Amino acid sequence: MVSIESGSFTVGSGPDEREWAYDHSPSAVRLQGWYDAWELEPRSVVLAGFSMDAAPVTQSDYALFVSETSRRPPWISKQDYKTQGFLVHPYATVRKYLWVGGAPPADLLEHPVVLVNQGDAKAYCAWQGKRLPTEFEWEAACRGRDGRRFPWGDDWEPGRAHNRSTGTAPVGRSDETLCGNGGLGILGNVFEWTSSEFQGKRATVKGCSWDDADGSCRCAFRHGRPLSSRHVLIGFRCARDR
Repeated sequence: MVSIESGSFTVGSGPDEREWAYDHSPSAVRLQGWYDAWELEPRSVVLAGFSMDAAPVTQSDYALFVSETSRRPPWISKQDYKTQGFLVHPYATVRKYLWVGGAPPADLLEHPVVLVNQGDAKAYCAWQGKRLPTEFEWEAACRGRDGRRFPWGDDWEPGRAHNRSTGTAPVGRSDETLCGNGGLGILGNVFEWTSSEFQGKRATVKGCSWDDADGSCRCAFRHGRPLSSRHVLIGFRCARDR
């Protein structure tokens, strides 16, 4: 786990950052006003010290949890997938991530676990003696003490986050984002559940995923999903009080 000292941290985004993000996103994102509607105005928040996992929970990590607790394996039917919305990808894309016989896909063991809802993520973290991070903790770990737009600085560097791809990647790859505080892979690969509420009865997810444009891959980006959502774009990592 990465240790984050207590103190004041910057969260949110201003007009210049959002304009850059719209310029580096599909035109539909600007038309729908994602970043203005969802992101917080810039502010400082004071956080107690905490620790956060250096990488997302992997399929193999989660398999041990399922084996020891009999928790439902990551899976969703075609009908349930259609019903929950937020499709983005056809069910054919989902199939490669479905567990079979209680076991994850053999070629994805070191990839982030997906198709888990917020309740699954909370249960795993509790099993580890941990908890889900709040969205402010997640963003503080992403930005570092000096409030960077990206974990590595204020300018986008192609290849530093696993995005604009066709699927998840193993955690800990050398081309993943290395934060100034030592956090690995905190942007790209999968969105991550937090324990924070989003504009009502939804949970805030942070980060960006393997299929996202560059504009969404910023520490400030946030959006919300129903707590029961199971998707190939969403995983999680755990945190713990200092």
